Amino acid sequence: MNTRAYRADLLMLLTALIWGTTFVAQSKGMEYVGPFLYTGLRFALGALVVLPLVLLASAPGKSAQRRFSKPMLLGSLLLGLVLTLGINLQQIGLMFTTVTNSGFITGLYVILVPIFGLFIGMRTGMGTWLGAVLALIGMLLLSVNTDFTVAPGDWLQLIGACCWAVHVLLVSALASRYDPVRVAFMQFVVCAVISLALALVFEEIQYEAILLAGPAILYGGLLAVGIAFTLQVVAQKHAIASHAAVILSLEAVFAALAGWLLLNESLSLRGFIGCCLMLGGMLIAQLVPIYLQRRQALVAVQQEPAGHH
Repeated sequence: MNTRAYRADLLMLLTALIWGTTFVAQSKGMEYVGPFLYTGLRFALGALVVLPLVLLASAPGKSAQRRFSKPMLLGSLLLGLVLTLGINLQQIGLMFTTVTNSGFITGLYVILVPIFGLFIGMRTGMGTWLGAVLALIGMLLLSVNTDFTVAPGDWLQLIGACCWAVHVLLVSALASRYDPVRVAFMQFVVCAVISLALALVFEEIQYEAILLAGPAILYGGLLAVGIAFTLQVVAQKHAIASHAAVILSLEAVFAALAGWLLLNESLSLRGFIGCCLMLGGMLIAQLVPIYLQRRQALVAVQQEPAGHH
């Protein structure tokens, strides 16, 4: 394995660590400000971090792919709306559930992507379905209480995970056609504007409270939005697909560890088994298709000489 791939793996591990620990920042930030205000400020900050990259890409002599165009703006607007819905569901959900549950349930989007992909003609193999079943059993163990009810926060995180799955499919459609940095910048701006507008309507805004939530906003904006996004874009250029899948799934594990270390959250044995099954399901759903693809390619290569006789 070359050094580029190793470096990509390390960058993605750092991305997963930042995203996982951001659940704690999101939870802490809401001790002082409402969910919409936290999200709005965080994404406004993230957009400012990415802005220099956009300006750099606009330098004279850059390809037409890097210019803003009407279809790109419309696509980015749609992407921004899905991001706004997903992140605010996650943010509000955190008021009614733990960081651990949030991290793992959000992680289910990796299984929902190929399932939702069926509606746009993507093919889904056995590995995905096996992974989905394992993850579903895991989620039931993690989320369903002894009185067979599910915390409202967990439902919100699940609807949020559906938004993240749609978001991933949209990103892959847009990033292949347009400059990914610009698409990201546009979606951050859309999310910031809508969330801040909702905060003005529904939440009390106090300068002192924003200052108290400052560290959590800085962490969520600078690190999770600005830096982690950029790291992901850079890393995925040189990453091996199977490595990317496994490493980014660790976000859920980092969220659980951060919740335990920083917020004294604890898991019951049943919850722990649920988390293990969910992580196992996420990994199987992503790795089995990659393994089968490689095996098919290997068989094709082995059969090739025979076809020339």
